Amino acid sequence: MKRMFFATAALLWAGMALAQGGFPNRPITMVVGFAPGGGTDTSARIIAKAVAEHLGQPVQVDNRAGAGGNIAHDHVAKSTPDGHMILLGSVGPLTVAPHMIKNLPYDPLKDLAPVTMAVTFANVLVVHDGVPVRTLAEYVKYARDKDGTLTYGSSGIGGAGHLSGELFRMMSRVNIVHVPYKGGGPAMQDLLGKQIASIFATPISAGPHIKAGKIRAIAVTSAQRTSFMPEVPTIAESGFPGFEATNWYAYVLPAKTPNEIVDRWNRELVKILNDPAVRKALLDQGMEPAPTSREALAAYIRREYDTWARVVKEANITAN
Repeated sequence: MKRMFFATAALLWAGMALAQGGFPNRPITMVVGFAPGGGTDTSARIIAKAVAEHLGQPVQVDNRAGAGGNIAHDHVAKSTPDGHMILLGSVGPLTVAPHMIKNLPYDPLKDLAPVTMAVTFANVLVVHDGVPVRTLAEYVKYARDKDGTLTYGSSGIGGAGHLSGELFRMMSRVNIVHVPYKGGGPAMQDLLGKQIASIFATPISAGPHIKAGKIRAIAVTSAQRTSFMPEVPTIAESGFPGFEATNWYAYVLPAKTPNEIVDRWNRELVKILNDPAVRKALLDQGMEPAPTSREALAAYIRREYDTWARVVKEANITAN
């Protein structure tokens, strides 16, 4: 009863604020589910700066790392639906976690309202400079020689990097060992420190270290080569035809956010993602801006939800 009362009160408050022209009437919080330094965090900070300029309110990026991003998604799903807290969500918590975690405290299809796709991009398999491989064929041979001890890190269980690794493990039949982190930044730090051998990393976290020669790019996870790393072959062309694992980040709000506010967010974010300066900043990090309608994002999330359900089942991926 108390929960229903508070939910009703929150909706009434949000409705009154909108009716009074009060959105936004205070600072905005943009939540990401991972530690600073990774792809989600960097993308959010690029976009947050433009949001502050467009909406006339400060925007704070709130890093709520843990549980592969699920903590942040649950937090936003249960937040006041008035538009002042928005989440830059990701593939794992939005489309994978429900198939891995029996008692997930939120339902991404029911508790979060799609706003717009933000960016899409390929992950890249990288190794530190002490791993003696330069091609995917050499990586596979090295993994088999290591007999189940070669490690790969990711930003968290059920995230795009983890899924890429598991899909690769299924197709290559090599026994590589997953090491999850609370974000791409911490995973990259351990790769640089040679605590793990490889990562299916975002271009943002990997790019500067590839250029500095500290790590090597082996292959990208997209169906075609990327403009950000055109010299790096795809996994598909390197002996595993049909391999594709596209990463993406999308904006979502609490499901009970009034339609007028969701529409406002969609309009503003689409403008921002189409802005030449913002596009360049994201493209320079290997992120492809991909603004959509609310409906298109909802349909995309549903397709991804069904696709990864099959992969999780076939690969027997669990949260432990």
